Amino acid sequence: MRSEPETSVVVDRGRYRDAVTPWEDEAWRTAALGWVAGELAARGLRATGERRVRLRPWSVLVRLSVEGRGAVWFKANPPASAFEGPLTEALARWVPEHVLEPLAVDTDRGWSLLPDGGPLFRDVLDRESAGAEAWEELLRQYAAMQHALTPRVREIERLGVPGAPVTALPDVFDRLDRTSLRSEERAGLRELRPRLAEWCAELAALGVPDSLDHADLHDGQLFRPGPGRFTFFDWGDAVVSHPFCSLPVPARRARERHGPHVLPRLRDAYLEPWTGGGRSTAELRRAVNLAWRLSALSRAGAYGRLFPAASGAAGAAVAGEGARCLLELLDEPPV
Repeated sequence: MRSEPETSVVVDRGRYRDAVTPWEDEAWRTAALGWVAGELAARGLRATGERRVRLRPWSVLVRLSVEGRGAVWFKANPPASAFEGPLTEALARWVPEHVLEPLAVDTDRGWSLLPDGGPLFRDVLDRESAGAEAWEELLRQYAAMQHALTPRVREIERLGVPGAPVTALPDVFDRLDRTSLRSEERAGLRELRPRLAEWCAELAALGVPDSLDHADLHDGQLFRPGPGRFTFFDWGDAVVSHPFCSLPVPARRARERHGPHVLPRLRDAYLEPWTGGGRSTAELRRAVNLAWRLSALSRAGAYGRLFPAASGAAGAAVAGEGARCLLELLDEPPV
């Protein structure tokens, strides 16, 4: 009889030491690992060796070594982002060249089992000399994916992905006004409210169709499996909204590495798949300017949606992140 391999477990809680996650529940943990073992066995695979567990208020992520394969990843989402597994499954059918194809998804429990996607773009950047052209290419590929998904927005929403069209953003802003902020910060945002409505109306009038907005596309949320190739993952914050709201997060990360002079290049690379359709370059650039500021609402809204009752130090940290996103509405867009 074949003996089970010894398994070591390494747990990473990051900054959220007091966050309570399902991993602390032995029955839940046993069920989750049993589901993973069953799905692997159905594919002739078996986990072995070390498990690396990453616990955050928004997810449980477990890296498992697999005999003859390298690694697989188990992810558990909270109810507010349980759509991630079905969305990833659908994206693998619609835009397979841009995303991971899950090995298994349990929609009811918000569980996914994913293959390893290769090195993170962040890790590639840390060990290699990569210029701004790498960021330009990833933005072209991401924008091409968004453009291809515009006919799918109703299907995406039926999977449970929240909708946040431009015309609804003033209402999103009004709901977020309860976010924990200092009185002077809240006053500054309220003064902005009439202009925000005008920006939304102008952006909607430019006619760029809604699509999938990742809402947190930083260099740790995409793989670079090879030169010029990028794979996008971690869709738990996603919304259906104006696609250009995706640009600020990766553009800011690129600016940190290469300086502000790269921003016009990144904007124009992102806009390449959107040219045509009766819109001029000037109109598309104006749309980027408007969406840059309004993107703060999608990211602030994700914190409120995922953590409606967060408490303790972890809750305070999460509330602070959401508030900082909201305050970006006050900043002049750099492009």
